[in-house]
Amino acid sequence: MDFSLTEEQQAVRDLFRDFATREIQPIAEELDRSPRFPKEIFAQAAELGFFAMRYPEAADGCGGGGMDNVSFLLAVRELARGSLGVAAALTMQALMGTNFVHMHAKGELRHRILKPALQGKLLGTICMTEPGAGSDLFSMSTSAVERDGSWYLTGQKTWITSATFADMFTVFARTGEKEISIFLVLKDAPGLAVGKAIEKMGVRASLTSELSFENTRAVCMLGEQGAGIPSVRSILGEIRLMTAALALGIADAAIEEAVRYSKEREQFGKPICRFQAIQTHLAEMKTEHQAAESLMLWACWMGGQGGDNADAAAMAKLKASEMAVEVCDRACRIFASYGYASEYPVERYLRDARFTLIGGGTSEILKVNIARGMTR
Repeated sequence: MDFSLTEEQQAVRDLFRDFATREIQPIAEELDRSPRFPKEIFAQAAELGFFAMRYPEAADGCGGGGMDNVSFLLAVRELARGSLGVAAALTMQALMGTNFVHMHAKGELRHRILKPALQGKLLGTICMTEPGAGSDLFSMSTSAVERDGSWYLTGQKTWITSATFADMFTVFARTGEKEISIFLVLKDAPGLAVGKAIEKMGVRASLTSELSFENTRAVCMLGEQGAGIPSVRSILGEIRLMTAALALGIADAAIEEAVRYSKEREQFGKPICRFQAIQTHLAEMKTEHQAAESLMLWACWMGGQGGDNADAAAMAKLKASEMAVEVCDRACRIFASYGYASEYPVERYLRDARFTLIGGGTSEILKVNIARGMTR
């Protein structure tokens, strides 16, 4: 297994590292204190081709970037190093918010919806989670009924990323007792109501809201009836690897801050990085980070070989998210009392890192999935 980066992958990493350093990091604290949708960052990310990069170049001219998954994950990681909240909003557009339109939309609809979405001109999001349905998708209560050739949705969703600003919604709804289907709904559809943003511990630049449908007409069903669960499973590995990349990015930022501070802060006449207790923290942070990175690249390698990397992606996400929380906690310990102060970013990193424990499946559900894979 060769985990070395190609020249193209290095160029992608460097491009997004520079973008995150110049444009995202300077406003990360502001977005945490006064949450808002970072529309200027969204537009710049579109110019860099971020939203299109993971989609294949297609003859229909919808503008896919045709890049490999490692390149996409490198970009995600650098965005998260700048701000996990901003990265969460951007990756929603680049993956879940547009994937099912790309997978299922045909003809005129594809050009009218997908092409501008990949250019960042239409903002998309996905609507799966409900107040009573998270990992257990079959327990969702949002339903869709067909009348006169159109589908009408009724129900409630929650934790919907960028719902207040979205132009299109990919909605999962029940069409039978054990049947979940996918629908495309536009923002001006009658009966669609967006609730206020949910106040959160972290990733505040990624605004999330509740959403309700009351006899809301969908533009169309995406794919065949009952295609919801198979469609989700087809990209679940990508979602988990993307979450692992987000976790690696926030850990990158925490390690950089911890190393810098440990070299500057002096106690008892020398920098604290010379004390064994601090060195132990730094060494364990780096080791755990390297292990998570290797797991993510291994899962990518397996996927690139055409094999089933579902278990590998689950392990990579599990390791990376738990690592990110531990690394950010250790960074705060190195900062001591200043790690508890909002004037230093490590306090924000620790709050933000907990988001990665949830997105892409909780650690608890991932462990169940991994164990099932071991005992099939």
